[in-house]
Amino acid sequence: MNIKGKKITILGAVRSGIGAAKLAKKFGAFPFVSDLSPEEKIQENVKVLRDNLIEFECGGHSKRVFDCDLIVTSPGVPTDSEVLQEAVSLNIEIISELEFASWFCKGKIIGITGTNGKTTTTSLCEYTFNKCGKNTIAAGNIGLAFSEVADSFGENDFAVVEISSFQLDFIKDFRPFVSVILNITPDHLDRYEHDVKKYAASKMKIGENQNNTDYYIFNADDKGTLELNNNSVKRYSFSIKNKVFNGAFTENSKIFFSENGKAEEIMNCGDLSIKGEHNLANALAVLAIAKIAGCKNDGIIASFKSFPGVEHRLEFVREINGIKFINDSKATNVDSVWYALRSFNEPLFLILGGKDKGNDYKQIEEEVKQRVKKIYAIGSSAEKVKNYFENIVPVEIKNSLGECVDSSLAEAQKEEVLLLSPACASFDMFKSYEDRGKQFKDYVKNI
Repeated sequence: MNIKGKKITILGAVRSGIGAAKLAKKFGAFPFVSDLSPEEKIQENVKVLRDNLIEFECGGHSKRVFDCDLIVTSPGVPTDSEVLQEAVSLNIEIISELEFASWFCKGKIIGITGTNGKTTTTSLCEYTFNKCGKNTIAAGNIGLAFSEVADSFGENDFAVVEISSFQLDFIKDFRPFVSVILNITPDHLDRYEHDVKKYAASKMKIGENQNNTDYYIFNADDKGTLELNNNSVKRYSFSIKNKVFNGAFTENSKIFFSENGKAEEIMNCGDLSIKGEHNLANALAVLAIAKIAGCKNDGIIASFKSFPGVEHRLEFVREINGIKFINDSKATNVDSVWYALRSFNEPLFLILGGKDKGNDYKQIEEEVKQRVKKIYAIGSSAEKVKNYFENIVPVEIKNSLGECVDSSLAEAQKEEVLLLSPACASFDMFKSYEDRGKQFKDYVKNI
């Protein structure tokens, strides 16, 4: 794609926006970055822009935003925002950072989306591919912006890209070699007019531009992932419940890969380094991707046995007086918490709450009854959590994670668990879910 001499506005001085601006400048365009935040709140990002001689504005969007040939929008900018609506009225082309970065990527793109499990699956895929001798970098929603590395891939390299629904909202020609939808459950409904169908439709965009040389991998146990409106792409699937014709499945506690109905045994389920039913499903998705990409069984098995897991996803922090402390701060929706609760046999003290996203807690009601001794409710949704669960288990509102930890040390017994799995976004009390998880870990480690 030739962008030399083009004026490109980037909305959002965040990692993806800065990456897009640097990429635009590298290929001869004139980037201009605009962010609503005051400069003092994003000083580190502003320094990067200044160091790279990229023009920018903070504290609001001026009319200069619209003096451009193209707008690249960051995932955090709502589709119905005033700035984007005005751009639409002026017939300015709008694309996502994901779309923009893909223009400059010569490697094979593996796009992974879904409500839950994206980061673990993306990380395991990168780990497995590199163990199997394939030059691979994970990017996207995982932390490293795709635009920061997009132009570094050769034709035989792999870009494993974690993709959120927000990143798919403004794609046009984005076409991964392999697209994966892990699952679809209600999340971010505040962004999609509280309409699950609109949220699912956003996810489905990942495979709309694929052709008969590409692959679409879906979760055969999740009907919501079956609805891709593309009949030309090659379809593979994964299932922890049933055999599949093309893809990965489990049977009698063993993992299999099947092609054209012919299945081969790969390994025992119990040999996976990451535990839990949800992580088994994530591993099956990676197995399907890896086999499509030509990875050998020995490398796949070795990777699945040694993968260390991902920070903030059911991460063991410490054991104190026989009480285990688990950081699952990445659980920002109810579905994630359901899987987390099912990963433990020990009695649980559960930290729940934060910035609510339209949560319906009915999904975890039965698991809470069976597995949770007490809930510590935090954040702006604490009252909602208390009102819903107080007739099911004891609920206590806490003002900080430290209070939760201190109370658990006083109330929990040996072989019980304090689990931070909030089911909510973090922005009411923290900078991000990573910040929430780090503060939890720091407090526990400093006891």
